[in-house]
Amino acid sequence: MASTTRHGPLHAHCVLRIIPRIVVGVLALAAILVSLGAMRANEAGLTITRHFLGPVPVTLYQPAGSERAPAVVVAHGFAGSQQMMQQFATTLAQAGFVAVTFDFPGHGRNTEPMTGGITNDRTAARALLGALDQVVGFARAHPAADGRVALIGHSMAADIVLRYALANPGVAATVAISTMAPGVTPIEPARLLAIVGAWEPAILRDEVARIVALAAPGTVREGVVAAGVEHIGVIYATETLAATRAWLARTFDRNAEGPIDARGGWIGLLFLGLVALCWPLAELLPRAAPDAPATLLGWRRVWPVLVLPALATPLLLRLVPTSFLPLLLGDYLAVHFVVYGGLAMLALAWRRIPVARPEAALRPLLLAALLVAGWQVLAFGLPLDAYVTAFVPVGPRVWLVGAMLLATLPWFAADELFTRAPGAPRWLYAATKAAFLVSLALAVALDLRRLFFLIIIIPVILILFVVYGLISRWVFRATGHPLVAAFGNAVALAWAIAVTFPMVAR
Repeated sequence: MASTTRHGPLHAHCVLRIIPRIVVGVLALAAILVSLGAMRANEAGLTITRHFLGPVPVTLYQPAGSERAPAVVVAHGFAGSQQMMQQFATTLAQAGFVAVTFDFPGHGRNTEPMTGGITNDRTAARALLGALDQVVGFARAHPAADGRVALIGHSMAADIVLRYALANPGVAATVAISTMAPGVTPIEPARLLAIVGAWEPAILRDEVARIVALAAPGTVREGVVAAGVEHIGVIYATETLAATRAWLARTFDRNAEGPIDARGGWIGLLFLGLVALCWPLAELLPRAAPDAPATLLGWRRVWPVLVLPALATPLLLRLVPTSFLPLLLGDYLAVHFVVYGGLAMLALAWRRIPVARPEAALRPLLLAALLVAGWQVLAFGLPLDAYVTAFVPVGPRVWLVGAMLLATLPWFAADELFTRAPGAPRWLYAATKAAFLVSLALAVALDLRRLFFLIIIIPVILILFVVYGLISRWVFRATGHPLVAAFGNAVALAWAIAVTFPMVAR
């Protein structure tokens, strides 16, 4: 009886810890399976084949039946890939069109670097137009197509498809999403649908109004403002997909029926499930270090580590070259991470922040770090590669992952050691991420022409920081060592940058 009394509370405590994790794990797995099944269902009945036109990867979506149909070539934006435009291809193929997606040079699985970068617009446009021309030729000539072709482009690709349509009047219709279109004239392109998200910058919304108002009699133009979406969300919006399908159906005098692949919500549910699953799985990690005694860190010790690296990094990088990797803007990010991380480490030593864990067990530490990194790359990366954007590295991108890891690891290590230090205030983790984003914003302000694209990806980095922060918290609680999550998060972000940012010829 005494033994039962002694162990009863401990047993009850374990049960109370385990049951919520089992429930969350089951719900997370259900969310993952349901979302994957829903996105897979959008491909039902379609014939999907993959091809290569030289280095250009192409995917063709063919509707059921033997009737020949118009072809629609769908082009992705800057730092995107053909996976980002799948929802257009499946929606249109289900409506009876032959849909074709592809990767521009320097993007996705296209191993040919993009020439010109962002400093030579003419050279870059020529390379992108050349790839588009290859794909249009392939689409026209395919046995399932009837020879007619329409174009869809988002962001960077909206400009490219408009340039192509202006030079090739045989293009039956053009859909430009989130575009600036200075080359559009009152009569060309003759059939043009311009779409923009309601939450995109006013300059893009005004451009849609200008394009429509510019139209001369005899041309057919429409403008659509998709409600409640921004620059990325606009390509997943039901309103965007429905308007595009209806526009092309009128162009080719066809019925527009079939399901709309509005997968944005399913993608959100998928990754919500993947993140939630990390909570119960973190409990299975080996303990790498005992709890450290906490002594509250005061503001005087914290603020130099929080503020000084954020301000100094963009100023220092104005004095040193940062174009050394064949990865457009990724090379700047690499240097920013390295310098910021190095300065933060110096500040930690200067302010004597108690970060050391000399009693950590090396084998559990390494095992836990590898497990966390592997989970983040495989569990998140494979669904990303299938349904969102290219995530499997090809060609030079393989070694670029390693190069970016050398850059991201110092920053994540310094940040985790700082924010998980004994006595660190709970708000510090969020504060260091805000400081990093402010540092990037300062860098953009100091070199707007070269770094302006970082403005677009700052919201993406913010989302990643939220996810990494949750994983870091759970992993630290389970292992007791800040470097476990530091390594996993550094690998995940290095991988993401290396496989998504455009490769360029240096």
